[in-house]
Formats: sequence, structure tokens, C-alpha cells
Amino acid sequence: MAELAVGEYVAIAEGVYLEGLSVDHQRDVIWYSDVIAGGIHGVKPDGTKVASFNESRMWTGGIMMNDDGAVFSTGQGGIMWNNPDTGKSGWLLDRLEGQPINGINEMWPDGTGGIYFGTNDIENIIAAKDTRPSALYRLTMDREVIRMDAEIYFSNGIAYDAGRRKFYCSDTFRKGWMFDVAGDLSLTNQQVLLDRDDCDGLALDVEGNIWITGFRSPGILRRLKPDGSPLPDVPTPVGSTTQVRFGGDGRDYYIDIVPSDGGDSLKEGKPLASPSYLYRGRSDVAGVLIPPARFKLD
Repeated sequence: MAELAVGEYVAIAEGVYLEGLSVDHQRDVIWYSDVIAGGIHGVKPDGTKVASFNESRMWTGGIMMNDDGAVFSTGQGGIMWNNPDTGKSGWLLDRLEGQPINGINEMWPDGTGGIYFGTNDIENIIAAKDTRPSALYRLTMDREVIRMDAEIYFSNGIAYDAGRRKFYCSDTFRKGWMFDVAGDLSLTNQQVLLDRDDCDGLALDVEGNIWITGFRSPGILRRLKPDGSPLPDVPTPVGSTTQVRFGGDGRDYYIDIVPSDGGDSLKEGKPLASPSYLYRGRSDVAGVLIPPARFKLD
């Protein structure tokens, strides 16, 4: 596989509306979701298809790895796990505060084997109604669920910078937030990171900068310093970006590109005008390779 130049892209997969994204560093596979066509799909960095599962499950917004090779995926009902090697599957989390889960969107490791995650109102998304407020949580490695003190309307992309004790969250249709992280991993001091209403998925590079996608921001990935001050945008292929993840030696990255009116079409229950693509690109700075969680699965 040829190495790309910085600023060069190659499409490696296609779908209806691509959203969830995770790099499986152990298998050298990129797992992605299609929230409309359904399923989790895996490809190699050169686009070679590997496997698909949960093909009838729509609305998966987040994907993440466990250290035993299982793939976590969010959506209606909570967080599922699938092990592509064994074919086994189950639920990591299917109830919150004693109730069935409406929806979960993005996930990020908490640095202790557990994860942070955010809920969303999939019931009203499907019905093309205004969504109800969501929340941020931490799920410890021992399956304790801890609700975070945060005012979030539509949780989307999240990231935790353990070195700087900073947490970032996209609040779709409102703005991006940043928090300080206390010693007990709770969130404090909620502040505006980016005052845009299309904040979507995000990732971090090794310099602590935030790469933030925007479903109404065609042709660019925004980059911000840890304090929220802007850096030059990263040009992308035509369309808007919903998620970004780093892989390979850290300088390869993968982005989901959707039609620039796609997010609003989903919100309003309208059909999408054109396909969605998964691209591989090359960065001049290495990104954070997201480590797996460490849950013991049945």
C-alpha cells in the first residue's frame, strides 16, 4: 500500500451515511458504521473488505475496541459487543438508571479500563422530531455507571486528554464544550470550545490539538489548540465530515464524508441526495491512537 502525501486522500469504502469509526490496531482494520443502511463494516487501509456484522442495526454513532478484540458499537438499546473472531456477541450496557436505553452515541476510554459515553434521543431522531436533552456518563471497568455533571443537549463526539486533564464534547446543533477533569475523573468547569452548531465527531493529536468535524462545514476539518484557539483548517474531499480517527504510524487518519446537507436531512426525515465515503488521508502531525477498553466480557 502506497503512503499518501499530506493533503492527499483515497476513498476506501462507500455507504449511505457513515458515522461511527474506530481503528482496530491489532487487526489493522478500520471499522465503520452506516446509520441508515445499517451494520458495522470492516476494511483494511487499502479498502479490502474484511467483515460485517449487526447489518440490520441502524443508528450506530460510535465504535470502539476492547482489549480482547471485541468491537463495541452504540445505538438504540445501548452498547453492544461483537467479537469478529469468535462470532460471539452481547450487551456491554443496556440499561441506565434502571431503565431501558433510548440511545447512546460516542465513546472514549477513561484511562482506567472503562469508558466515557454520551446518550442521545434516537427515538425522536427516527421520528424526525426535536430531540430531548442527553447526558454524559462514565462506565467503569467494573460496570459502575456514573453520571457526569454536564449540561448537554445532543451529545456527539467526545475525547479525554488524560495528560492535560481536559475533556471535550460536541453538543450537536448547539456548540462544542470543554471541561476540566478532576482526580476522580468527574467533569468540572464547563466552557465553550467552539461556538458552532454543527460540531460532530472529534479526535486528538499528540500535541493536544482537537480535530473537530462539522456536518455543515464542507471541505474542511477544524483544528483547535487545547485552549480552544484556532489552528489552520485541514482541507478534505467534497462533502462534510462526521468523524475522524488516527491509525497506522499515527499520521494516517480516516474520515467519514457525508453530503453537506445530510445531517439536516436526517434531522428533518428527508432522503439523502448522494452517497457517503470513508477516506484515508495523511497528516503532518501524529494523532492519538485510541487504546482499547479492558472490560471482561461473557
